[in-house]
This record gives sequence, C-alpha cells and structure tokens, in this order.
Amino acid sequence: MPACPRCDRNIPSTTIICPHCQLTLKAHGHPGMSLHRTKDNRILCDTCAYHADDSCNFPKRPSATSCTLYQALNAPANIYEKPVYTVPWWRKINQAWLALGILIAISILVTIF
Repeated sequence: MPACPRCDRNIPSTTIICPHCQLTLKAHGHPGMSLHRTKDNRILCDTCAYHADDSCNFPKRPSATSCTLYQALNAPANIYEKPVYTVPWWRKINQAWLALGILIAISILVTIF
C-alpha cells in the first residue's frame, strides 16, 4: 500500500483523494492516472527522465512539484511490457463481426452449390 505524501498514512493504490487529509492523489479524478508529488515541495524536474532528455512538454516545467508525466531517472526499464499491437489484435476487437462474416460466406456457398 502506498502512503499519502502529505499525511504519510497507508492508503489503497486506487484511492483518488486521501480520506484523511483530502489531498488529490490521482490526476483529473481518474484512478489509473497517477499524480506524482514531492515531499517538502522539492522540484520533480531535477530527477525526471523527460527533463533530462529535453522531451518534456509539461506546462509547469522546470519548477513542477506535481506531475502526471514524471519518470524517475533511476527507474528500471520495463523490458517485459507486452506490445500494444499484436498480430491478432483485430480478431479480439471484431470477433463477433468475423463470426457473422464467416456464417454469411458459408450460407452463400451452400446456396450456390
């Protein structure tokens, strides 16, 4: 369980607002979008990978104390991340349409022969 940056109490990882101190923990009220904050109002940009390679487009750069884009410089790269687009991606999305098309094709073939 992560701890709240303001009150240091343990809270569930999906909590949007800290129930103890009312600090917003997730960006834009979305449970999947983390809002990175610093303790003691230090600047996040000094330790951010996007700031280091000059690819950051956050409006509060270079003095941001909270950020949705933050990626630590010393964070390990996730080499086991599954690729977004795999070969059968269209089959998962359009499985019902594919089944209907095959059924229609078989019906037409049975009708013709």
